[in-house]
Amino acid sequence: MNSLLIVAVVSPWVKPLWIVAFGAVGGFLLMAASVALAGLIAAKVAAVAQVTAKETFALPLFYVLLAIGVFMLLLFTFLPYNTFGEDIKMVKDQGFVLIMLLAMFLALWTASSSVADEIEGRTALTLLSKPISRWEFMCGKFLGIVIPVAAVFIILGAVFLTTVSYKVVYDAKEGAGLEPASIQCRAELLQTIPGLILAFMETVTLTSISVAISTRLPMLPNLMVCATVYVLGHMGPLLLKSSIGQFEIVGFVARFFSTVLPVLDHFNVQAAVATGVPVPLTYLAWAAVYCALYSSVAMVLALLLFEDRDLA
Repeated sequence: MNSLLIVAVVSPWVKPLWIVAFGAVGGFLLMAASVALAGLIAAKVAAVAQVTAKETFALPLFYVLLAIGVFMLLLFTFLPYNTFGEDIKMVKDQGFVLIMLLAMFLALWTASSSVADEIEGRTALTLLSKPISRWEFMCGKFLGIVIPVAAVFIILGAVFLTTVSYKVVYDAKEGAGLEPASIQCRAELLQTIPGLILAFMETVTLTSISVAISTRLPMLPNLMVCATVYVLGHMGPLLLKSSIGQFEIVGFVARFFSTVLPVLDHFNVQAAVATGVPVPLTYLAWAAVYCALYSSVAMVLALLLFEDRDLA
């Protein structure tokens, strides 16, 4: 009887978790398929990527960031936000930001240690003395950094979606309301997934910029430049709107930032996701195209900067 009561209590938020399990397994399979495809197209790029990814997975930082992420995501579930029944929106918004910042920090740290430090330490020169070109080296490094970043999103994303599903039941109990049906938990869970996908695209875009910067600058300047790009990438559209009909210099600077820097606001629909507004698949598709195009441009810049770099 007790076991039946336990099942009855947990079932509303547990039932939709098959979506989380399916998505996590599918994400890891997609990672493996991407590496295998890269191996078929460019074996040397895949080899560099695998070595870089293994080095990142061996870092204690990777597991520290995962532990911090799991702890904070669980903590967000039980924090009182005093939003009169809208706590789940705060949980979603904080979860998006937390996962993205942890993944970005891992990407920037890895790009600096894997690219900049190898160039300064002459490790890259040893590797390039073998039959491997500079573009294969750079593309392999980029892919090898994206793989651990994707793993962070998959693992923490699974924990995040689980807490979102549970938060629906938890809020109902805290408000002394009726226990919600599993369909409500599933609806909140499904509305959260597009935000995770867009946050991953934003992280990949910044990763490509960090890899390009790492060909010339060490870790600390890299972190500062990427942090500046992050802020200006979100503020560019806002500055452009605020400059209409006002100072011309402000409009020029805003247009310059919006043209040269990535418009990260394209990926910032967390507010819409947190408020339950559905994100169309067409929007996700165009965001993916923008991410791919800007990352490609950043990698071309990385190759140009690395081509003239003296490694001796």
